[in-house]
Order: sequence, then C-alpha cells, then structure tokens
Amino acid sequence: MPELVLELNGRTWTLDPSRSYNVGRDPQGDMVLDDARVSWRHATVRWAGQGWIIEDQGSTNGTYVQGQRIHQVEIGPGSVVHLGNATTGPRISLAAAGAPAAGAVGAQQAAAPQQQGWQAPPAQQPPVHQAPQHQAPQQAAAQQGWQAPPQAQQQAPYIPPQQGGQPQQPGPQQPPAQNAGGPAPQAQGDRSPTTFHRLDSGRVMRIGRALENELVVSDLQVSRHHAEFRATPDGRFEIHDLGSHNGTYVNGQPVPKSGKAPVGPNDIVGVGHSTFRLVGDRLEEFVDTGEVSFSARHLTVTVDGGKQILKDVSFGVPEKSLIAVIGPSGSGKSTLLKALTGYRPANQGDVLYDNRNLYKEFAALRQRIGLVPQDDILHKELTVQKALRYAAKLRFPGDTAEAEREARIDEVLHELKLHVHREKKVTSLSGGQRKRVSVALELLTKPSLIFLDEPTSGLDPGMDRDVMQLLRGLADDGRTVLVVTHSVAELGICDKLLVMAPGGGVAYFGPPEEALNFFQYDTWADVFSAFENYRDYDWMGRWRGSPHYQMYAADIDAVAPQSVNVQAPPARMQKSQSWGSQLWTLMRRYVSVLASDRGFLALMVILPAVLGVVSMLIPSDYGLGYGPTKPGGFRPNRDASTIMLILAVGMCFSGAANSVRELIKERVIYERERATGLSRSAYLMSKVLVLGVVTAFQGVIIAVIGFSTRNMPSEGLIVPKQPAIEMTLAIIALGFTSMMFGLVISSLVKTAEKTMPLLVMFAIVQVVFTGVLFQLFDTPGVAQVAWLMPSRWAVSALGATADMNTLLPWEPGNPDPLWKHQTGVYVMDMIILIALGVSLAFVVARLLRRHEPEVMRK
Repeated sequence: MPELVLELNGRTWTLDPSRSYNVGRDPQGDMVLDDARVSWRHATVRWAGQGWIIEDQGSTNGTYVQGQRIHQVEIGPGSVVHLGNATTGPRISLAAAGAPAAGAVGAQQAAAPQQQGWQAPPAQQPPVHQAPQHQAPQQAAAQQGWQAPPQAQQQAPYIPPQQGGQPQQPGPQQPPAQNAGGPAPQAQGDRSPTTFHRLDSGRVMRIGRALENELVVSDLQVSRHHAEFRATPDGRFEIHDLGSHNGTYVNGQPVPKSGKAPVGPNDIVGVGHSTFRLVGDRLEEFVDTGEVSFSARHLTVTVDGGKQILKDVSFGVPEKSLIAVIGPSGSGKSTLLKALTGYRPANQGDVLYDNRNLYKEFAALRQRIGLVPQDDILHKELTVQKALRYAAKLRFPGDTAEAEREARIDEVLHELKLHVHREKKVTSLSGGQRKRVSVALELLTKPSLIFLDEPTSGLDPGMDRDVMQLLRGLADDGRTVLVVTHSVAELGICDKLLVMAPGGGVAYFGPPEEALNFFQYDTWADVFSAFENYRDYDWMGRWRGSPHYQMYAADIDAVAPQSVNVQAPPARMQKSQSWGSQLWTLMRRYVSVLASDRGFLALMVILPAVLGVVSMLIPSDYGLGYGPTKPGGFRPNRDASTIMLILAVGMCFSGAANSVRELIKERVIYERERATGLSRSAYLMSKVLVLGVVTAFQGVIIAVIGFSTRNMPSEGLIVPKQPAIEMTLAIIALGFTSMMFGLVISSLVKTAEKTMPLLVMFAIVQVVFTGVLFQLFDTPGVAQVAWLMPSRWAVSALGATADMNTLLPWEPGNPDPLWKHQTGVYVMDMIILIALGVSLAFVVARLLRRHEPEVMRK
C-alpha cells in the first residue's frame, strides 16, 4: 500500500489509507481553504482499495485534472488537481513518500504526470465533444446539432423552427459525463460503514436508545429498547421488533410490531436513521448523517384524459447541496415536488434515496425527509416553544423523556437563531421568522433531505435573502436542500438550478451562474417571457441536445428506471405513539389553540346567547305548554312550534359554525403530520371530543335562555318531573350532529372562503325540514329526504316531549308518528339523531383520506 504525500496551500499531509480527507471551506474539514471558488465541502481524498482517488462532492465550480472537470478520478505520485478553476484554482500536488511533491519538481513535470508512470483511467477521460464548463453553448452548437433559443436567432418575426414539429433530437452520441449533478447513487452498504459490531451466534444483540443495550443508537427516532438480532438454530439470524414506536424495517418493509423477520447477507435492516447489514459474523452499521444521494429518473405524471403534466424528468442531486427549482406557472413545479416527496407518486419513473426506491420504502424513509409547504405547518395562536413542544410529542417515540425532547427543541432553536423568540406567539413573528419556525419543526427529526415549496412567497427582498441564506446554511451544515421558488434574486448561492419549461419538462439543470448564458438572455424576466411567448417550442429537446446536458445530466438520464408504471403498495405506517397518547396530545394542543384565540372564546358564548335571546322575542302566552281546550279535546299552541323552530335552527347554525373551518384551516398541518405517522382517527376524534364539549356548552346556554322564561310541558317522558332536561338533551344532540355536518363541509371545500355560503345553505335547509312549517310526514319523497336532516329528528324529539300532535294538529286522526307523546318515540328520535352524527364521522374520515400522501393511503 503506497504512502502518498499531499501538498496544498503550503502545507503537506502524509495520507493514511485507513481514513478519508475532506477538502473545502468547512472549518471542520481536514484540509481547509479560504477561497470563494472552493465549495464548503468540495472534494474527498481516500484510498479505494487498489489506489488513491479524489472525488468531487458536487462542488459548484468543479474539480479539474489536466484541465478537464472530473467527478472521480484515480490519483498517484505526480498528480496535480485544481479546485474551482482548471488553471488558477487552488492546486493539490501529490508525491510518493520521501519524494518531493509535484509542486517542487517544476511546472513541466507537473503538467505531464504520465512521466511519473500514472495515467487517468480511460473511463474518466472527458467526452470527445464535451465543451469546457464555461464555454458558451452556441460555440458548441455545430458539434451538437443544438439550436439557440428564439432571441439568439435574431429573426423578426421569429417562428420557432420546431413549433408544431417533432421533438429535436440530441446531437452526436457521446459517452456520459462524469459530473451529472452529483455522484451516481450507490447501493446501500457500498459506502464505508460508520462502525462494525461483532455478532456472535450464541447471544442476542439488542438495539435501542437506552445505555443498557448492546448496540446503543443515539437517535430520538429509536425507542429505548427497539429491536434485537437473534441467531436461529440453523446458524441464520432474525431481527425481532420489541414493540418499537417508529418501527423496524427489512429492505424497506416493516417488521410486524413485536414480530420477527429473517435477515440475510444482502438484507438492509432499518432502525431510525441507521441501517445495518450482515457481513459474515459482523454487523455493519451505516448512520445517515446527510451523505446520501438523491435522484429522480424519468418521472412522468399523467392526469385524467391522458395529459402529461410532468414529462420524463431526470436529475441527480449532489450530497449536502442547495438546489433551486424555478419555472413559469404550469411548468409542473408543484407536481414535481409532490412526486419527489411521495405525496403524489409519478405514474412512471423512480425517486431514489441513496439508491432506495422512495415509493416502495416510504414508511422506512419518511422520517429522513423533511417538507416545508408554502403555508405554515404550525398553529399561529401558539408560542414558538409550545408549537415545537407539541410537534415533538407527536413525532418522537412515546418513551422519549421530556428532558430529551426539550433538549432537542432547544438545540434546533439555537441552530436557527430562534431562541430569543421562543415565548412569542407565531402570529406575532415576521414572515421570514415564521418560515424559520416551520423549518425548525422539520429539523426536530434531523432529516437529511429537506424540500421547501415557495418559502419566500410574499416576503420582501430582505426577508427573501435571509430565508435563502438560512437554506444555504442548512446545506453547508450537512443537509441536502431542494427549494421550489419564484424568486430569482438569490439563485447565485445555490449549488444547482433546475429550470422547468411549460408542459412539465426540464429546460436546464446545472450551475446557476451558467443558466442565463445557456438560455442566451440577459435577465430571468426575458427567459420567462420566452417561455410564455413560445410555449410550443421544444425546450426539453433543446436542453437534451446541449453540451450542458452532457455535462450535468446525461449519466442520470441514461439509466433506465427500476420500474415502469409504478404501483407502489400502500405504506404501512408505524405510529410514533399509541393511539391514546396521540389523542391526548392532540386534544391538549387543540384546547391550547382555542384558549389562545380570544375571539373564538367570546363568540362561543355570545352566539348561543344571542340565539337564545332571539327565541325569547316570540310572544307566547303558553310557551311550550298546552293552550286552551278546544272542541274535540285539542289544546293547540302554534307558538310552541315557532319557538322550537328558532331554537333548533339556532343550534344547527351554532354547532356547524364551530366546526366548519376547523379542518380546512389545518389541512396543510394535517397533510404533513399524517405523513410523519399521525393517526387519522386520533386526529378526527380530538376534533369531535373538544368541539363536542364546546357545542354541548352552547346547547346548555341556548336551552337555559330559551326555556327559562317559558311555560314548559307538564311532564316529561324519561325525566317525568323535569321535561326541560330531556328537551335540552335533544338540543345538545342536534348541536353535535350539526357540528359533524360542519366537519363534512370543512373536509370537502378547497378554501376557507367557501365554507360560509355552505353554512348558510345548511341552516336554511334545516328550517324547511323541521316539520313545523308544513305537513311533512305524509309527503312522498320529501319525507324520506327529511330523514337525513338533523333538525327533523331533533324537533321530533322536542315534539314528543311537548306532545306536538296536540299543540299543532295538522289533521285530526292523522298525527305525525315522530311526534307521539311516547317514551319509545323520544328514544328512537334521539338514537337516530346521534347515529346520524356518528355516521357522518365515518364520512369525514373517508374525506380526510384524500388529503394524505397517496403512497400511504390505506
């Protein structure tokens, strides 16, 4: 194993084959350079088993050998490497141990490393037709058969040559370039293991967060006693899940909770952010610290009618980098983001996270990917500290101690410089600070890959810069960040830029500083105008026929997808906490949100009070009791029906108003939390229970005000001496079912503005179907529709107690069967009213399913 001496910036290192060396501006690196042309983590020098290699880590300005940009190349004594620029960039010289470095033996020897007995391997030679990195595209046009964009052709009026024609074909066939947006994805385990563990066949190796485990994993996504490896009598091994909160996975598929699965030499076992592989009697551990590859291959999304809104999108993301995605409206940016995160998987193609199919292993990989939607994913009524505290309770395992959660929250707040705002309400923060809080929420689980959708939307230029600088810092700290944005002011700080063209194709992928030169326009406004004016131009074909494509994307695009027409099975999600624990946390959070909203608290009391007072304005000498006896024994009191109508409709409106906005205003929050393991039924039940208590309280207010000043029936049916109690129960049950109708509306609409018209319509419809405005029970068709209306059953229960067939006789001898003054009739009315509300809960649960990542729908 030859020793190698490396000289850089006046310093020398004798390289140790047992370790790798990081080169870049990162102060924590092994070889630190203060040069703006050098990336934070620019390159790595390491022993590859048969020789030394230098590997570019997706740097912005590139790594060069013999004037050619490389991704990975073998090096040896006499080699010279330049960083950031092929001629003037910082120079790395190498020599054999005991010999002078290349920098000391003269420029001629450095320029001809072949004289030292070393040559670049053929596979690393640059493509024959490849243009230098900064060569203008039009200079290579003749070699590629590549056409300039509309402006560059200087024709007036301009007619795109391909408009309405066939897609432009790429130029002459070339070997793929070596720097196509980052290193090619590796199979898990091809990386150097983080550590090794001896796995004896005679003992059990337990994995968990607690110190008493044989294999301690310091990861809050791992339970205290998570899983254990056990040997079988035939010498094989099994992995046993120990009732873990976030699950144990073999090749991306979950092991049954408290169950087991066989583990072979080629199997990958996932526990939190760590993966394990058996190699003989040794267990190799790989800890996900952000050094992961990520690529999209041939993503195509087709909607109803066969229209493609995303067309054959392929690109590779460098490790620990910042990538921006821009494009005009209708270019498929949001569709691409949903495809990359699994929210809406592509119909064709693959998304690979470290060479693992995201769609097929979503359950295992979901905690490693963070997503910050355009809308805030937190409750603005809470303080920053409290919002993060509830998020940590939902995302971390149930056995996580409060001190551990608080320590992680404090760590994230200090990392994002939010610790000074921890006691402020989120709604009081600026737009940029609120976006930081949304990012902080995602950082709790230490994701390696973070997606952001329009994080600078609505922000002024100063805040735009602050947010982009924040993302730059996240990438420099060891995460890969992909941001969809309309802002082009800060693209220069990104490592790579993906430009989407109208129709959902890729128009450019590569360094941002080369993009305008590629399009041959002076400003991004001109580029976007060209997209709009020439929507039928084959921008994707132009990109694939360009030298930039050969340099930055050809090798990713050349790899066939692992599968076509991907139909990934639903991802069985392991919940971080038990159902009851999630319900308790959600209820506490919801109560905190409501308690922080003083406007809601005031309305919660004022609205039912006003509705109760309105019912008092109806003049009536007999209230809800009997009137004077008429011939034939009837004692009519039509005022009683009017009072019941007002009280019932008021309760319908109040109950539905409580819930009609609750799901739509939290939709983005629910979508994100559902992807991290939130129970759908626990979420819905938290709403039902908390809003049910609120609605019951309002029902008592309405009933007390409406009944207190009225004459009441002489006796009840189930509470003989207190008919007001059973009538109040009917009012409360009506409020509960109306609240469920409000949740149905809230789960159906797309915007909160649409809830109010539907709420008014719901209240008016209830007026018609109460059964007191006209004879309803013997009208075919109308009577059956009335069975679906909560006001019909609530007024019937009130009518049974008050004997409405006597107070409001429609026709002698033809009473309404639901108004009979009988205990069985009252109980039936109440049971059907409550059953209607319960059945609506199942409808809401079904509708909530539409707002979940498609890859995990059950």
